[in-house]
Amino acid sequence: MADRPTMKPWIEKIHAYVPGKSKGADGRELIKLSANENPLGCSVAALAALAEPAGPARYPDPDATALRTKIGEVHGIDPARIVCGTGSDELLNLAAQAFAGPGDEVLYARFSFVVYEIAARRCGATPVEAPDVEYATDVNALLGAVTEATRVVFLANPNNPTGTFLPRSEIERLHAGLPSDVLLVIDQAYGEYLDENEDDGGIALATAHENVLVTRTFSKIYGLAGERIGWATGAPHLIDALNRIRGPFNVTTSGQKAAIAALDDQAFVSQSREANNRGRARFAEAISAFGNHGLKAVPSKANFLLVLFEGRLTAERALAALADGGYAVRHLPGQGLPQGLRITIGTPEQMDAILDILREAAEAA
Repeated sequence: MADRPTMKPWIEKIHAYVPGKSKGADGRELIKLSANENPLGCSVAALAALAEPAGPARYPDPDATALRTKIGEVHGIDPARIVCGTGSDELLNLAAQAFAGPGDEVLYARFSFVVYEIAARRCGATPVEAPDVEYATDVNALLGAVTEATRVVFLANPNNPTGTFLPRSEIERLHAGLPSDVLLVIDQAYGEYLDENEDDGGIALATAHENVLVTRTFSKIYGLAGERIGWATGAPHLIDALNRIRGPFNVTTSGQKAAIAALDDQAFVSQSREANNRGRARFAEAISAFGNHGLKAVPSKANFLLVLFEGRLTAERALAALADGGYAVRHLPGQGLPQGLRITIGTPEQMDAILDILREAAEAA
């Protein structure tokens, strides 16, 4: 008999999530381009909503009724088919918990969001990684990895940390190839960074089918990461399952109000998307000029670039040089990318500074 409480073996296998750093090794505050936050902040309307008294002595609306109604209006979804969460992270974990457990498998592509493995292990399921193709999700590989034990398939689109994107036709092909009792979770955390003609059709699939769940967040383009607000949509029985096990008051009153205000300010969303697209294209073009130094950027549809260091300048040395210059970016050895740095698209001035630091480091290598 153990002399103290013992954690379950599947919990013991979890490597705790490590957030993007904001400080250097010496404790200095750095300009944070490691967590894919919106450099423009959030909309003025959302800030005004946050400034209003929220009545902290009273619990928030447990069903986020007004927020679900507003999400439904913006996206053309029945509010009854929406559930809100403490960021989309809560909902991703709940999806695995509700539909998988010991003896089951949770499938995702190599170089996917690190939370998928955590979500699988947290409920005792076995995480399964399908091979990638050029750092992108390979639908054939995913379908080939499905077994009788597969219960949940996670897909980030655009993907984090690579920024790669699957078009509607590939998403539909993936769904069509899955058994009907396998839940497909399409994580659209960066979906608002896509142009309208790039819609991957995930929400339409979730509306039409019984085994598709789409998650979104207010942490990225809406600039409300500190408020922890996410949502999911799918068939009624999927929403019912998540509602049974989510936290009873999982989105704060202030968060609900700020999210409603943010949804009403789609001009800010458009401004953020356009600024990101310009900055990302400019940064990617500049990185391509470093090709003779072994640097290259993976094509991205998100608000970051995965930069690969395959020459004399290593990712570790570039990371140190950027920290010395006052910038925090995300190094990814724990995700099988020791040669990669994920760099959030910041302001033009910040990206120019990043390029200057990388240029100097590459020339000195």
